[in-house]
Amino acid sequence: MSYILLILAVLLPFGFMTVTRPKKRLGLRLLLAFSGAFLLALTIFELLPEVYQETNARTIGIYIMMGILLQIFLEFFSKGAEHGHIHVKDEKLEFPWLLFISLCIHAFMEGLPLNTTKPILYGILVHKIPIALILSIFLLDSKLKTFQAVFFILVFSFMTPLGSLLAANLEFISVYKAPITALVIGIFLHISTVILFESSQGHTFNIRKLLVIILGIIIAYSI
Repeated sequence: MSYILLILAVLLPFGFMTVTRPKKRLGLRLLLAFSGAFLLALTIFELLPEVYQETNARTIGIYIMMGILLQIFLEFFSKGAEHGHIHVKDEKLEFPWLLFISLCIHAFMEGLPLNTTKPILYGILVHKIPIALILSIFLLDSKLKTFQAVFFILVFSFMTPLGSLLAANLEFISVYKAPITALVIGIFLHISTVILFESSQGHTFNIRKLLVIILGIIIAYSI
């Protein structure tokens, strides 16, 4: 069931944007802010305590920093699409392979800790919805052919369930569960904090954004 939800969290926003093609995209920034706060809070409340109980704290810290660096490296190619920072270049007609591969790697990594704690599933689902909406806008506004856009979104939607499936069945991932989870924590920390900083225009104070962030933290703590 969790695999189906993860796939639908990508495909339904794409279908919605394809059918409706809304001109006004208000609310996406608030949704991004909520998802960033929710994912950050769940990472701190759920994943961090678990990995620090399982192995040496300094070693875990190294893997978390490696996760942050890995995400920064991926963003050289994705241009920050993982946290909603993506632009259409009208002159580009070719398939965006670098964006595609980096987003798939990111989505695959997201699936690795899903068997660790169920609340993280909710965090990833909430994170995926606004990202899928923004990615859909990019694909639909670009000059890519329809089958290319559908291929992109389909493969992307299956990557997180694939990561979760392999984590549940490969002994290698089970043996190195704590370091791999710490690596993903670094990815989550980087993405969620960048979302919180970038979700307001000009980084100005916004009471609605603040309330949405607080709501995300409260809900994450409650589940």
